[in-house]
Amino acid sequence: MRTHARGCRGRCSSRARSVNISFLKDGFPVRENGSLPQRLGRNSGRYAGESLDAVAVLSSICNAADRTGWHRDFSTVAGGADLLAYRRRAVAAKKTLYLSAGIHGDEPAGPLAIATLLAENVWPDTVDIWLCPCLNPSGLQLNTRENALGVDLNRDYRHLLAPEVEAHIGWLRNQPDFDVTICLHEDWEANGFYLYEVNPDRRPSFAKQIVQTVDPLCPIETAATVDGWELKEGIIRPDIDPLQREQWPEALFLIMNKTRLAYTLEAASDFAMQTRVQVLVSGVRTVLHELAR
Repeated sequence: MRTHARGCRGRCSSRARSVNISFLKDGFPVRENGSLPQRLGRNSGRYAGESLDAVAVLSSICNAADRTGWHRDFSTVAGGADLLAYRRRAVAAKKTLYLSAGIHGDEPAGPLAIATLLAENVWPDTVDIWLCPCLNPSGLQLNTRENALGVDLNRDYRHLLAPEVEAHIGWLRNQPDFDVTICLHEDWEANGFYLYEVNPDRRPSFAKQIVQTVDPLCPIETAATVDGWELKEGIIRPDIDPLQREQWPEALFLIMNKTRLAYTLEAASDFAMQTRVQVLVSGVRTVLHELAR
């Protein structure tokens, strides 16, 4: 996710290729000689990778969640698909986690990572989990950053102009506060994985553990800055006052209303889909492991 769109965004992704999600059943390929995967060189001015059949992916997610005992919630979205939201109660819950993906339709690895986690069905007994697997189904189907009306949903969490965001916030307001939130994203310009940590109260951080877990799977971004924010060892810790920002992404709404520790995980979308999904799955697993300790 970039703060400002650069190059050709939105509806100009007609050359993007469709991907078969059958690899989710087959696992991930093993790298030879321990080498890290490399950029494919497809992205130039925009995301030009695989597109997904949103209906098929979301159907797979629904089936897996229903089969493994998640409670399904729906909120009606005017003129679009229903908001898909789930919750899973743990046997001996001590912590709470919120997980979302798919707010940008040209970042398909997030919903596939959710599908993978649901198919694996390995969850700690001490963490209650709330899940929104795809916040922008129309954008996912079109392979566009924005929704079908051309709205960037991840800039709308202060003014609530899009019906998807209004429905999402309506649902969130009926949920408890969360110990940690994770938003899954991709960055078409990145040379490797990185993350944002918003932690205003300086609570115990999981950022280094996430990066260490991802490091054997994919390069870590080495740029000095991303969108003006200082990046150190794959971690951005923005010094930000949400009240001074005209537009809010989902993570800022969460930090102002539902949590005091928010992560945004950014896979580099110029890598193979399997790598991107594996990176995001690994990041989520790491947070779950740390919460369960």
